[in-house]
Amino acid sequence: MSDTNPAISAKAHCILISLGSNIDKELNTRRGLDALFKAFGKLVLSPIYESESIGFSGDNFYNCVVLAYTDKSIAKVCEHLKAIEDDCGRTRQSAKFSPRTLDLDLLTYDSLVCNKPVSLPRDEITYNAFVLQPMADIVPEHMHPLTRQTYAYMWQMFDKSKQQLWPVTFTWSANVV
Repeated sequence: MSDTNPAISAKAHCILISLGSNIDKELNTRRGLDALFKAFGKLVLSPIYESESIGFSGDNFYNCVVLAYTDKSIAKVCEHLKAIEDDCGRTRQSAKFSPRTLDLDLLTYDSLVCNKPVSLPRDEITYNAFVLQPMADIVPEHMHPLTRQTYAYMWQMFDKSKQQLWPVTFTWSANVV
């Protein structure tokens, strides 16, 4: 992807972001993608998957993984993701698992492993189908920084009976208003 694109600066960091929504999920997924495009430029998107909510009873989620490039620090990327969530009406609740208009999580920042300002790579890569399958779709040969396995291999080995997800028809083009 970036390795062959001269338009991407050699100093740019490859980031993977998970996007999820289960409140007005089609609208908020589009709004989130528009805001990510505005913030980072060209995006590479996985298919959009629908899955049941995990950890609470609620409407199904739309989920995808977005690849982008940035020269921003990890802290600035995380601040920007929170601002996008807030702009899309996200309310922060004390319960970890709850309905959301938009949930954006930084999954990876290059191959960096760290705990601050956020834990990377994000833990749920290894145990949530709605994160791992989209990663295997768009960066199958990238290696998880801790397991040293490709995302394609990790998805192949994943116990798919635990969590069901299915692709949905969803079109988006980078038309930011």
